[in-house]
Amino acid sequence: MKEAGRSVRARLRDGVAASDPGLLRLTAGLRTVGAIALTLAVLNFLEVDVTHLVAGAMAAMVATFAIREKQRGQQAVTLALGLPVALASVTLGALLSSHVVAGDLFFVTLIFCAVYGRRFGDRGTTLGLIGFQVYFLSLFVGATVSGLPELYGALLVAFLSSALVRFVLVPETPAQILQRLREAFRARLAQLVSAQLELLDAGPDEVDRALEDVRSGTARLNETAMMIQGRLEDGTSDEAAARLVQRRIADAEIAAERLGLLLLTARSAERATTLTLHLPGAPVPAGGQLPVRDEATATLRRDLDALRMLVLRPVTGESGTALAHVRNRLLGYRDEENLPPASPAVQDVFRGIGEAARAVLGLRIALDGPQDDSDDTPATARSREELDAEDAAIDAGEADTGDEEQLTGLRRPTTRAAVQVAVGSSLAIVGGEFLSSHRWYWAVLTCWIVFLNTASTGEILVKGYRRLLGTVFGVVAGIVLAGLVGQHTWTAFALVLLCVFAMFYTAPLSYTLMSFFVTAALGVLYTLLHTYSASVLMLRVAETALGAACGIVAAAFVLPVRTDRRTNELLVTVLDRLGDVTEAAVDQLSGGPPVDLLDKARDLDQALADLRAATQPLTHPVTPLRARRDTARYVVALLETCAYHARSLAATAELLPTHPSIAADPRLRRAGGRIAHNIGAVAAHVADEQAGAVLETGPSIASLLEPDIPGTPRYGRVTDRVLRHLQRLDESVAGLARPLGMPGPAPRR
Repeated sequence: MKEAGRSVRARLRDGVAASDPGLLRLTAGLRTVGAIALTLAVLNFLEVDVTHLVAGAMAAMVATFAIREKQRGQQAVTLALGLPVALASVTLGALLSSHVVAGDLFFVTLIFCAVYGRRFGDRGTTLGLIGFQVYFLSLFVGATVSGLPELYGALLVAFLSSALVRFVLVPETPAQILQRLREAFRARLAQLVSAQLELLDAGPDEVDRALEDVRSGTARLNETAMMIQGRLEDGTSDEAAARLVQRRIADAEIAAERLGLLLLTARSAERATTLTLHLPGAPVPAGGQLPVRDEATATLRRDLDALRMLVLRPVTGESGTALAHVRNRLLGYRDEENLPPASPAVQDVFRGIGEAARAVLGLRIALDGPQDDSDDTPATARSREELDAEDAAIDAGEADTGDEEQLTGLRRPTTRAAVQVAVGSSLAIVGGEFLSSHRWYWAVLTCWIVFLNTASTGEILVKGYRRLLGTVFGVVAGIVLAGLVGQHTWTAFALVLLCVFAMFYTAPLSYTLMSFFVTAALGVLYTLLHTYSASVLMLRVAETALGAACGIVAAAFVLPVRTDRRTNELLVTVLDRLGDVTEAAVDQLSGGPPVDLLDKARDLDQALADLRAATQPLTHPVTPLRARRDTARYVVALLETCAYHARSLAATAELLPTHPSIAADPRLRRAGGRIAHNIGAVAAHVADEQAGAVLETGPSIASLLEPDIPGTPRYGRVTDRVLRHLQRLDESVAGLARPLGMPGPAPRR
């Protein structure tokens, strides 16, 4: 009974860790709600009126969510600087409240400075956000000069409460976040193995859904790996340990993705392509309609379930021996003589399970420390020796990042965005005054928000649409909640806290949901301020629509960045990063000097994530340009396929110093040369369609490595896996030509 209870708690913990990596959303919600609740408690003890309770609650929310730095010391400095900025902002708001024109001009100037401050990093972004939001707060509560002392007190209490919650009640260090992200990676890896098992068992009516779950699980695993990459520097004091974790995370990610591809091939009449795992809506290859049911696949199901257990279960005195037995069996599949009798495709899956088990063993050692090796079989001992040799070869030197091009003037994104939002806010002020002389600032707020974390007209259009949709539904919820709470002050504040928590918990998942909870909370706040009516909430919808429209107009006509231009720039960046990884990996596999391939591979992943986000306006379900949407999805899927093969090449290249079965082969440069040329040609065409760049075509990659002396082994000391990755990468890069409108390939002489 006790064991069953622990199992339920473990599954619940793993589920939470997988759904909220690092518990970042949960922490953000708890901190914000805690800061607001503490502020309300202190202000209520001081017997302030409802208006100042609302002001304090809003200030506590701003002081908590605006902080962006990762280190606690930096957070404390920024929070301390934010208080005088907030006091100055509310003072100017009160002083200018009776001077309409001067107040509007200052508001526009403040908006410009707040957006321009992003160029100074996280601290500049935070201080600008605090200045803007507190000025908005002064408009919302109707701040006056005579009421400034009480507002000062509310702001002081809010900032002190935020600091107390952040540093004492809900403390969080970079090391703690990194540890939780590691657990999230393991939980998501186990979920991906579960999805792969369901794909193997899925019937004809379930196979497409099962494949989509595998795609989703693969993407979520990559997302967590990138989150860990972004936290390694701050969360690890030992650089060598950070490099070790980075390497083991990359190994596990690549092994899991490869296992999914091998399973897909086992269900198919022919070898599946990696594109199938990356293209939304792509069906299972021909012949993959029915799961195979025989003794070999029954063993396969058992071993996939064992692999999932190996990922999740900690080593304890009670389970250590059983876990070692499972681990030894799975690692044994790395030896050919241990493979069960089955078709070649199914045997490949067993090999993939063996490689995944090796990656999991390395991950457990990196995250949990040395493991008991008393029950090791020869296959397990060999895997440990390989891992130890890799660990010893890891170089903790810093990567050479180089200097990026520095943009100046209006070409700088922060300057351009500041001008755009200032123009859009000016339009929102004028239009908002026509709708309401008392609530015009809602239009300005919406205009401001649609520019946050956006970089093109299309992104602003999508964000404005989502905010309007969330606001419309939030108004309905606000009307219902306002009717329920009436004038029950503390019931109303409890509902506000609930909405605030939901807002921050859902913000990274859905901007529409976040807008819904914001508007619902505002309906309750209006009730507390005795200014609630259905017409007020409907006015909010109108002001929101106006603000979104003003933001879109400003983005479209003032220093515009078209979505096509933005995506093309990011596409060129992805191709450049892809070329960097491929050339460096091939050079190292050909005998060149070792370089920092892991960082190059993660730079590629980050560039691809940026491109994927920028193409959202093109791939949004409501877009009328269906052909363009399909093309964008296809191009991104092809690039994800290229990234997978490039990561795999990089991981293999880093094994050269430690694995006798993998050695350099200078002939690989011939194969890599054509791939590098074609990547450069695609990038040149995207940057300038008149460049005249064409692809090179010719014999297959394998034929380029034919031995010069008859009778010698065909592949020499280069593994078949390297050849397969090079061949697939060559095909995927060539496949980019058609959707991007490149001229036909030129045969290589």
